Amino acid sequence: MPLILPDRLPAIEFLREENIFVLGSQRADTQDIRPLRIAILNLMPLKITTETDLVRLLSNSPLQLEIHLMKVKAHTSKNTPIEHMRAFYRDFEEMRPEKFDGMIITGAPVEHLDFEAVNYWDEMTEIFAWARTHVTSTMYICWAAQAGLYYHYGIPKYPLPEKMFGIFPQVPLLPRLPIFRGFDDIFYMPHSRHTEIRREDILAAPELTLIAESEISGVSMVMARNGREIFITGHSEYSPLTLDTEYRRDLGKGLPIHKPYNYYRDDDPEKGPLVTWRGHGNLLFQNWLNYYVYQETPFDINEIH
Repeated sequence: MPLILPDRLPAIEFLREENIFVLGSQRADTQDIRPLRIAILNLMPLKITTETDLVRLLSNSPLQLEIHLMKVKAHTSKNTPIEHMRAFYRDFEEMRPEKFDGMIITGAPVEHLDFEAVNYWDEMTEIFAWARTHVTSTMYICWAAQAGLYYHYGIPKYPLPEKMFGIFPQVPLLPRLPIFRGFDDIFYMPHSRHTEIRREDILAAPELTLIAESEISGVSMVMARNGREIFITGHSEYSPLTLDTEYRRDLGKGLPIHKPYNYYRDDDPEKGPLVTWRGHGNLLFQNWLNYYVYQETPFDINEIH
């Protein structure tokens, strides 16, 4: 089935060049199918890049998905044209009355701040609370995972001595969970963050289940409410060159940065990345959509509560 995207969204042309079938909203309106409604709260600065990364993964599903892009009103993006934001994004307040089968909340470059110091924190807490009664399953990514765990369960974050940066092997701790259907004993996940959450805090919270971790990068996946909340500390959605772009950007700014771990061929930036995470990244998103969204959401979307 195709992915239904707003007409003229730049991601449509990027994905069509990759032979991924996407459908404009105008054509989709003529089809007698109840698509799954997926909200994406995109907090990343390069919004078009993040949109494309996420819809690329979502598009591999046989399910028909209708994508709705959300933004917070208290923050104005400085790295995305205002015309793009006006054309394709809606404020949370406008979307508040609606219900969604699934939701993805992305990371944000604010992890150096205490949660309460983020200028849109109050609105984020409203969204976190709203999602519990208006969304069947919510996936929290990177900073959003830390923020969601803090808001819902009081889990603190801790600064790291240096940036957790690279591709790290992860172990599924409960391999029979549907989220891990088809996974190998080890899978790889990109990480790019300056803070962490700790396994002892997760294990001390009876409402939370630690489901994947790494000896190097620590906690990677946490589940709550039987999969209605899934927290992922890394970036399975990253494209092959994302870490390379970050690395060269920070080098250019003179920031302290080491080469991304386990990323470049022969550890040589000039040889480019060796991609080891995209297969499991696709599987992760497909399993979430199938087992935690499609098979759990009511046919009448108004019955989500």
